[in-house]
Amino acid sequence: MVQAVTKPPNKPLNKSVVQTARRPRHRKAAVAEVDEVTLSADDARYFLERTGFQADENQVRAWVGLTREQAVDRVLAGALTEARTPPPVWVNTPWVTRDMRKSWTDEQRREEQRLRGVHYEELRAWWAREMMTTPSPLTERMTLFWHNHFTSGQDKVPEPQTMYQQNVLLRHDALANFGDMLHAVAKDPAMLLYLDGANSRRGHPNENFGREVMELFTLGEGHYSEDDIKQAARTYTGWSVDPDNGAYVWRSAFHDDGEKTVFGQTGNFDGDQMLDILLAQPETADFITAKLWREFVSATPDPLELKPIADAFRASHYDIKVALRGLFLSPAFWDPNNRGTLVKSPVEFVVGTVRQFDIAYDNTQPMVGAMRQLGQVLFQPPNVKGWPGGDVWIDSSTLLARKQYVEQLMRATEDTHGMAKKAAVGASQLPPQSPSSMPPANSDAMAHGKPRVGAIRFDLNAWLAQFDLTPDELPSLSRELQMQNVVLLISPVDPIVNGASSAAYLQALMMDPAYQLK
Repeated sequence: MVQAVTKPPNKPLNKSVVQTARRPRHRKAAVAEVDEVTLSADDARYFLERTGFQADENQVRAWVGLTREQAVDRVLAGALTEARTPPPVWVNTPWVTRDMRKSWTDEQRREEQRLRGVHYEELRAWWAREMMTTPSPLTERMTLFWHNHFTSGQDKVPEPQTMYQQNVLLRHDALANFGDMLHAVAKDPAMLLYLDGANSRRGHPNENFGREVMELFTLGEGHYSEDDIKQAARTYTGWSVDPDNGAYVWRSAFHDDGEKTVFGQTGNFDGDQMLDILLAQPETADFITAKLWREFVSATPDPLELKPIADAFRASHYDIKVALRGLFLSPAFWDPNNRGTLVKSPVEFVVGTVRQFDIAYDNTQPMVGAMRQLGQVLFQPPNVKGWPGGDVWIDSSTLLARKQYVEQLMRATEDTHGMAKKAAVGASQLPPQSPSSMPPANSDAMAHGKPRVGAIRFDLNAWLAQFDLTPDELPSLSRELQMQNVVLLISPVDPIVNGASSAAYLQALMMDPAYQLK
């Protein structure tokens, strides 16, 4: 007989399942409206998942008992400005000069194109490792947020070291000052190439950046005119990229130094002055704060709660930590009805699973491949608007792919001695690794039953031991509820077969649609 610990309706594999999952557990206490309330284990788990990625239970315990204000201040104070993972060795390699390119043969050009693709894959693997190992998950979440805000990508930025430098910039300013970051990104070579600003000149201004900086980066739609875009585009002329070394360069001869009228102001504005005009508009603080709200709180900002946070953000001259602190201490953030209402992106899903279950790996290419299968390729957003996120991440196909990823992890379980019980995830199940990042194959290791190169390994015994369970043991109802609390923020959607083993119960929880939510 099929029964369930909880009995929500069994829905088909589509967005309605995610919608069905969006309801708070009745057993959760109502959230108090004071910052002094202390965090329970459920509160700490939710806070760490919303402000970073999924956390293991050792990390959760370290936050239990803190007040909300203490927790928020701690996570903000722990933000990093640099990655801890050493980057690929080629990131500081100089660009190939124009004269060198002219001397290349067709075969050399093809090899250079192939190597760029390999390097981009290595760059994705590097960032994935940083996300999986960073002591400041909020830093990487914010770096990813700004990567999706100030969108640039591989399709128009051929040199991967240029995208690496932008990633360094975004991480450095991720929780610093939005105005400073806006000025820096506007002159960043990757942005100038992606939005065709490098060749914008007097008499022929390119309007791409002028439009996107208003629509996507600062004001949002409906707060500017077409003439504002045309006039602003003139101010950015002269910002360019040196084609021989990829560095930003100012070309005064390209700059339009005539008078421009933008938002009712007239003057001989340059690009930096134009950005300051945009920062002075109250809509900019409103737009950025609302976008951060949708990232961390709920899909629908509450105007009454949002406005004072946006006002404080603007009054602080765009200190990002001021905005985040306001959001993380807002009643809406802690409202039980907002828990389990946001869909994990593929990056959050993969990275969070690795962190929560302490998944071991030889390299991170399989995880990058899983992100690609689920619809998100780092450094390659679909268009200038980035990944739309939200419910778009989930449909019958992607939900099935997420379940298959969980199945692959469960097939990679280890026994208590750390030896693989089953073959690790193979190349036939995940996208191939880049040749330069793969260690030499070790056929002798495979002959002795060890995981193959690039394997991912889940020590199921060790994870279940925290509940005093073994994989084949039948858990009691109380143990099932303990596991459910650790794995899911809300009750499972699908019924679970009564009498399932501990391993089967865990897999059912991880394959439940509720596991896709944060």
